[in-house]
Amino acid sequence: MKYAETAQRIAEYRQQISAIRKQMREAQAQVEPQEVSDYEFQTPAGPVRLSQLFGAHEQLIVIHNMGKSCPACTLWADGYNGIHQHVANRVAFVVSSPDPPEVQREFAASRGWTFPMVSHLGTTFAADMGFRGTRGWTPGVSVFQRQGERIVRVSEAVFSPGDDFCTVWHLFDLLPGGAAGWSPRFGY
Repeated sequence: MKYAETAQRIAEYRQQISAIRKQMREAQAQVEPQEVSDYEFQTPAGPVRLSQLFGAHEQLIVIHNMGKSCPACTLWADGYNGIHQHVANRVAFVVSSPDPPEVQREFAASRGWTFPMVSHLGTTFAADMGFRGTRGWTPGVSVFQRQGERIVRVSEAVFSPGDDFCTVWHLFDLLPGGAAGWSPRFGY
């Protein structure tokens, strides 16, 4: 297929994706929120409750990260570092993993991460949110909202290679052959 024809077809696909995203936002606006507990997490400064993670915001994004043993979760987190200040201007943002706080702090420092992290080690948080199964941890995101004294979850998404939450995959989609079997590593 000629370049111009292919470019036109891809532009049409992008328009379809845009229309589907609009439908997803409309469906999301209709969701019945799920009430959740005020979980307690660990940080290097001591325990912190889910309700405290909101800070001055009414909404909170929690990234469910598998921890320092996962190169894909590290890839996603490297990306958050670049956008954290922009996201935090609109909504509270934190990364949660099963690693103990001291392991998180050391690994974050080695990667240059500046976003806040909490440890859900020893809690049912990840499992209750659907990010722990019989095969272990699953990466993803949950969005919470304060409703008076209540905390509710209003959305979630599971992460996987090629998803909407990591730009690397979309850049590779522009290459002939796509990612061509590429997998993230801790260093190159």
